[in-house]
Amino acid sequence: MSEPLSSLITEFTESVAVIRFNRPATRNSLTVTTLNELRTSFSTIAADSKVETIIFTGTDDVFASGADIRELTTLNPSSALQFSKSGQQLFQTIADARQTTIAAINGYCMGGALDLALACDIRIASAHAVFAHPGARLGIITGWGGTQRLPRLIGKARALEFFATARRLSSQEALEFGLVNDICDPVLECAVNTARDTSHKAKAPNLTSAPL
Repeated sequence: MSEPLSSLITEFTESVAVIRFNRPATRNSLTVTTLNELRTSFSTIAADSKVETIIFTGTDDVFASGADIRELTTLNPSSALQFSKSGQQLFQTIADARQTTIAAINGYCMGGALDLALACDIRIASAHAVFAHPGARLGIITGWGGTQRLPRLIGKARALEFFATARRLSSQEALEFGLVNDICDPVLECAVNTARDTSHKAKAPNLTSAPL
């Protein structure tokens, strides 16, 4: 299966913008190219005064699968630090956006993709969504802010267990933990309805990521 020319599809409905990850052949991995496209696309959309809500979603049964492991193996200490900072800055930009941001999690949400979802104001999951930070199985840990945002959302003890065991959470467990706000299908339609019901954005304090 060939890869699409663009890693993202952007759609607009009234004041709602949808950014869809579109690399199904590689499980919507967040490659350097994808992150650069996301940075450009998000900045353009966020600067549009007519857009009030930005929704992130995926394709098929995957929201996104985090960083591309093949790319990670090519990093040296210097480039790894830059890669980490770049992701942190992008996701902090999403967290600081004027618009309401919603993660419409349609399926697997793994590693760095979960970091992205955590940077959003609202997380809505499909009933078959799956969440994990699998880095412990590879001897790595996420570097895009998840180590800071997740404990603040679900508590330190649960977050440590989640990171250390690389266990997978079902959407129901994620709801019970407070990781997601709601379970609803079809998830994108639910997210669009939520956007229409959200008249303004109540910003929480910035969750600036500490260097790892």
